[in-house]
Amino acid sequence: MAFQDFRAHFDKVEVCNLSPDALQEDALHRWEVAVHQGSWVRGSTAGGCRNFLDTFWTNPQIKLSLTEKDEGQEECTLLVALMQKDRRKLKRFGADMLTIGYAIYQSPGNDEHLDKDFFRYHASLARSKTFINLREVSDRFRLPPGEYILVPSTFEPHQEADFCLRIFSEKKAISRDLDGTVDINLPEPSQPKPPEQETEEEQQFRALFQRIAGEPLAFPVWRAPLSLHLSTDVNLGKDLKFKKLSLISCRNIISLMDTSGNGKLEFSEFLVFWDRLKQWINLFIQFDVDKSGTMSSYELRTALRAAGFQLSSRLLQLIILRYADEGLQLDLDDFLNCLVRLENASRVFQALRMKNKDFIHLNINEFINLTMNI
Repeated sequence: MAFQDFRAHFDKVEVCNLSPDALQEDALHRWEVAVHQGSWVRGSTAGGCRNFLDTFWTNPQIKLSLTEKDEGQEECTLLVALMQKDRRKLKRFGADMLTIGYAIYQSPGNDEHLDKDFFRYHASLARSKTFINLREVSDRFRLPPGEYILVPSTFEPHQEADFCLRIFSEKKAISRDLDGTVDINLPEPSQPKPPEQETEEEQQFRALFQRIAGEPLAFPVWRAPLSLHLSTDVNLGKDLKFKKLSLISCRNIISLMDTSGNGKLEFSEFLVFWDRLKQWINLFIQFDVDKSGTMSSYELRTALRAAGFQLSSRLLQLIILRYADEGLQLDLDDFLNCLVRLENASRVFQALRMKNKDFIHLNINEFINLTMNI
């Protein structure tokens, strides 16, 4: 075929080839390649581009460390390629190519998932030339040695897809996902004071407890709704847009505090329950930005971190699937149930693990007992 005929009849050429790291061992130069597989999931990690500040920070984040300069240069060369996966296979179901791209930021120096305020006050150092609906978007960059955060995203939020992010560099670059760490930091329950040292508020707690419990001074789980309704009404006021908590939520919360396992709360357990309930409700109010009585699932990561739970993106996705509604909102009932299950599971794990190891051994009977109780 003559070149002129080729130009006349074709307007696009796609060349399939091995990636640069597939060169032979005796080649003069080999590119270093790092590959990250990830997903944009509606409600948790599908935050859209920087135009959508409220959700952009929830996108997957990859930390990149460039430690060596290029030969004879003062900077590091890298090529970043972002590919959306399986879109052609999904085309028969009506799925089109999404508009995708990425941005690169200077790392602040920690290994935590960056929050909304970071992106509010820091501009990107580099980015893909454009967000475009192609299968793959790639660009070449020259950056000084240092640590960077790479944020791949779709242009619009709430769009779901799997992606593959490849980072090619002339020298070895270290990269890792910032969304995979689980860290639980729970406060120790406070101990009740002797009656003669109680504050006026604590004396009111004791009087309320005695009124609910009767004799003996312990009340069973089936009375839980009364105590929870009193606590929400008395302490926070009736003007808040909270629905009454469900019977299951009440039982779950009190079962968490029932350390003796007899189905009843002693006063010391009731005091811990009261303090924990107030903390959780105040957290919900803090993250209920529009005062609608619901919390956005995109705020759940920050709310759980404030409660002592730093979770992986995968775990967060499972929680949102379970507790968020179709509008990606959680009400107080959902939020409390989520916290109860997380705290219960965390405390059980801490109690069963040996010598500070990150795993436990259970037989089938122990496992079923735990799952029925969590």
